Amino acid sequence: MKITVKLFATFRAGRFDIELRDYPEGTKVGQIVDELELSRDKLGILMVSNRHVDLERVLVDGETLAIFPLVGGG
Repeated sequence: MKITVKLFATFRAGRFDIELRDYPEGTKVGQIVDELELSRDKLGILMVSNRHVDLERVLVDGETLAIFPLVGGG
């Protein structure tokens, strides 16, 4: 199945901004996070097709996953 993966801010460093990627049926958000070697403790917002999701969300062909890091500052 094809999933569009969008990375934001520091997660783009050394990776990509947006890519259309192939994954097997039943792939979860957390599996993609792990495959991209994104630190789970630095995860901010996870969205699939503009809705907040968690790491256990199973993706469906054609969806878009957006991954945002935590934002620091004060």
